[in-house]
Formats: sequence, structure tokens, C-alpha cells
Amino acid sequence: MKISIVSTLYYSQSYLQEFCERCIASAQKLTDDFELILVNDGSPDQSLSTALELQRRFPKIIIVDLSRNFGHHRAIMTGLRHASGELVFLIDSDLEESPELLETFFQEMQTKQDVDVVFGIQNRRKGNWFERFSGIVFYKVLSILSSIEYPANTFTARLMTRRYVDSVLSYQEKELDIWGVFVLTGYNQVGIVATKGFKGKSSYSLYKKIRMAIEIITSLSHRPLYFTFMLGVVTTVISAIIIGSLIYNKLVHNIDVEGWASILASVWLLGGLILLVLGVIGIYLSKIFLEIKNRPLSLIKKIYDTNDQK
Repeated sequence: MKISIVSTLYYSQSYLQEFCERCIASAQKLTDDFELILVNDGSPDQSLSTALELQRRFPKIIIVDLSRNFGHHRAIMTGLRHASGELVFLIDSDLEESPELLETFFQEMQTKQDVDVVFGIQNRRKGNWFERFSGIVFYKVLSILSSIEYPANTFTARLMTRRYVDSVLSYQEKELDIWGVFVLTGYNQVGIVATKGFKGKSSYSLYKKIRMAIEIITSLSHRPLYFTFMLGVVTTVISAIIIGSLIYNKLVHNIDVEGWASILASVWLLGGLILLVLGVIGIYLSKIFLEIKNRPLSLIKKIYDTNDQK
């Protein structure tokens, strides 16, 4: 049985040696037939050169060097495409997730029948109170707006069967959310509660998190379009009622319409709603625009595989 360990590199230089040593040690406890695939996602530090040095010590390491930074999700998909194992273990290289989870997940998969995915779930969300609170709000909103049960507080770390990985790779969209794809793929998936470390500072700023949330919601669901339609219906009905009331008061009670401030506020409100609706439609149009271009998911500069050179 061959096991493929897949990870991505981005500012990973300081963690890489320990990460590789622990991954390889865990894999060796399970099988002699394994590979460690490292996808360099255009990391600006010395992650690539560090990985090449480690490859001289550990020939099982395969390095996929991308031509530039394509993003975490695309780099993961690229790594999965190059994994050839019967089981594929996906994990981040920053050591927030323990490489020894491979052994835990493997035992869980062996214990339970017909399980295709074993993944980690945080027992407590990392970060300060604002990050934890915003995370709860995000998953609540996402569950309302999306048509799938999006898993909250999951690890990147997951052990997957070959048939599951092949099904994940059948998704062809370029503007993807990899965790949404993991859920959409289905199969029998089991979550295990585990502890996740914290480096002390997240690489995701508030702006990046908001942008990521918008990308995830619009990638997984078209419900925001229905909500904008309903918003238009509600606004139209309320406006019709107000206009009817004004006409009735003028014709029956001879009451004139007064208050420029209220009129100006109404104009600004309706203008804001129009821009909101156009913005939502624009996001979906931009996704269609990017998909029909059919650009490659990622571009590989070079693959470093010592096994192929023998």
C-alpha cells in the first residue's frame, strides 16, 4: 500500500525541516512505500532551496515548483494531481497541524469500514475573541447561503482514499473553494477532534478573510442572487405602500408631503440597495468571465523527482 503525503510551501522555510522529518517518520511506521509531495506555491523565501537540500537526505520527497503564486487551494489541487498513492494525506507544512495525525487517521480508517476520508476538527478555534466570534458568524451565514453543510473549524489535514481523490480531481472549475469541493464530493467522511497549534500571527488579514468569505459563498451557492431578488420585491412593495399612503393623504385629507431630509435618505437608501444588487450580480459575472477563459489551474515550472532520474 502506497501513501502520498501532500503539502504546499509558502513562507515555509523555518518549518520545513522538522515538518519533513516528522512526516517521513510517521509514514515509515505504516509502510515503506510512500512519497512526500511538496508544492512550492511561488514562495518568496528560501522554501524551494531548503526543500531541495532535504530531498538529498530523503529521496522520497518530490518537489513541484509552480511558476508563481497561484493560491493555497490551487496549489493543493496541483499536489493531489501528482499524488499516486492508494491513500493520500493532505496537511499544511506550518506545523500547526501535527504530522503524526497521519497515524491517528490511518488507525481510524482501518477501524471503521467504508470510510473514504478522515479529517481533523479543532477542539477550540485559534486566535483572539474577535477571530473566534467572526468565525462562528461566518459559518452560520455560510450555512444559510449555501446548499451544503459546510464543515466548521476543520483542519487541512485529512487522509483520503484513491477513489475519493479521483472524484475530487474531476471538478474542473478554476474559481474553486477546495473545502467546499471536499464536501460536495460526498462519500463517507469522519471527523476527529484534535488540537491545532497557533503560530501567534495569522497570515490572513481582516480584508483577506472578508474577501475569502465572499469567494467561498459565491463559489458554492447562487442563493445570494435569490436574496437580491427578494430584496427588490420587498423594497418595491414597501415603496408602493408608502406612495399609496401619500396619495391617499393628499386626496382625502389634503396633507402635503414635507421633509426633504426623509426624501434624501430614501434616495440614498434605494441607491445603496441598487449598488448592492449590482455588486452581487457583478461578482457572479466575474466568476463566469474567469471560468470561460479556461485558464490553467496552475503552471508548473519544474518537477524535482530523484526517482525519475535513476
